[in-house]
Amino acid sequence: MTIEDLHELAEKERQRQAQYKYRILYCSSAGCVSSGCEAARTALKQALEEHGVAKQCELVGTGCLGMCGEGPLVLVHNDQTLYQRVDATIARKIVEEHILKGNIVREHTIDLNDPFFAEQKKIVLENMGKINAESIEEYIAADGYSALVKVLSGMTPEDVISEIRRSNLRGRGGAGYPTGLKWDIVRKSPSDQKYVVCNADEGDPGAFMDRSVLEGDPHRVLEGMAIAGYAVGANQGYIYVRAEYPLAIERLRLAIKQAERLGILGNRILESNFNFHIDIRIGAGAFVCGEETALIRSIMGRRGRPRPRPPFPSEKGLWDKPTVINNVETFANVPPIIRNGASWFTSIGTQKSPGTKVFALAGKVKRTGLIEVPMGISLRKVVFDIGGGTPDGSTFKAVQTGGPSGGCIPEQHLDLPVDYESLQSVGSIMGSGGMIVMDNTSDMVDVAKFFMEFCMDESCGKCIPCRVGTKHIYMMLDKIVKEEGTEEDFALLQELCVMVKETSLCGLGQSAPNPVLSTIRFFREEYTKKLQPTSCYEGNASTITETNGEQK
Repeated sequence: MTIEDLHELAEKERQRQAQYKYRILYCSSAGCVSSGCEAARTALKQALEEHGVAKQCELVGTGCLGMCGEGPLVLVHNDQTLYQRVDATIARKIVEEHILKGNIVREHTIDLNDPFFAEQKKIVLENMGKINAESIEEYIAADGYSALVKVLSGMTPEDVISEIRRSNLRGRGGAGYPTGLKWDIVRKSPSDQKYVVCNADEGDPGAFMDRSVLEGDPHRVLEGMAIAGYAVGANQGYIYVRAEYPLAIERLRLAIKQAERLGILGNRILESNFNFHIDIRIGAGAFVCGEETALIRSIMGRRGRPRPRPPFPSEKGLWDKPTVINNVETFANVPPIIRNGASWFTSIGTQKSPGTKVFALAGKVKRTGLIEVPMGISLRKVVFDIGGGTPDGSTFKAVQTGGPSGGCIPEQHLDLPVDYESLQSVGSIMGSGGMIVMDNTSDMVDVAKFFMEFCMDESCGKCIPCRVGTKHIYMMLDKIVKEEGTEEDFALLQELCVMVKETSLCGLGQSAPNPVLSTIRFFREEYTKKLQPTSCYEGNASTITETNGEQK
């Protein structure tokens, strides 16, 4: 297929869609699948056929529509009417009233002017609710693969890397490393073979950002990977995705086949000299394989354990060859940056953290779901405007960012901007995008114990500080929760957390104590009131205090 053929295909698809009086899009992501979207789809289809309007309406399975707690969700695209909790009865009402008579069934709608939607800025999620998640033609009609066309028809690899560097796109997997700098290192590393790896091993409890992107817009990730391959001189890519994501895997496989069929992946892409292939590798679900060196070892069929760095994967990665490794959200940001330019991207967010961030908003909050917000937005806006605050009868206590490796941020820091540096200043991290809200019913010592148990179970066991340290931290927390701990145990707990954080080999152990340290820092009284008094202990173990926003 040539570039001209691609443009022609896009125009034909737009004309095909325009022939329908209504496009009815139902959320077909895993969340809505589990809440009954298939029954809603079947009822919609039957009602359209019974009333003789099936040929005038197109019924489309789209990606996550965001407000996951209100699924199954159905969007009548023509007038942007969003219906919630659609069962078979409501589905028939939508057809009989809205489609046939033009009367919106308002008692079942969600107002798209609600702050949940109005406060968001969609870049990564821009195609959710617009295209068929399983159609390459619809992706192309929505400017899909136009960034790849732009790259292959007029940009050198150096031009691409320069654009990404100027955008200051930072890795969305948690560390925030500059993407363009990483690509530049791989580009300049001499080798006969280079690789591009997409880290889709999303293992944080309560996180579903990457899964939703892969389920709803898989071609976007493939396009970002292909552009990365062109930029660094790689001809082979791998997507490492956990086995717990069967729907994402199914749609990825379909998307790769579709792209290969059209000559958008494979050899001589769009009749250029660029070759790029993508394969899927399915992980068994080890949390530690989210760490890039452990992930690389797992792709190679070895045990998923991290190794010391340097050398970094950008110099010595997959099969000891230079390797670009970014997560799903990072690759999904690449096509719009190439399409719209670096200056467009840097106009969103903050100077040091431009663009947007996708979060999975969960926990004790009225409106849960998938959200995308500009960097620099305050935690207060996310929790109270987008999330609607805590359920009636409860009060806000803390929000945890960064998954099991993140910290718990209390109410006095709710006006903190959401960016890498600000979250680090209060002992938390951006992470891959999990955000869990807690209310006054949450016991913060028990919260710390829960996340430490997760990290303890997921430790690969390679280094002693993580393997042994996380277990002893968990045992101390369990003792305190049972009100059997002493002041000596509390002091030793803090000392052990600092030791594990400073001496562990990889990011799992280095960040595992964060929930403990942050809850001690901001909710110390919840620990001390559970302690048994000790009169004989005179140790000098380090403690956690707050001074100028830093941990001491």
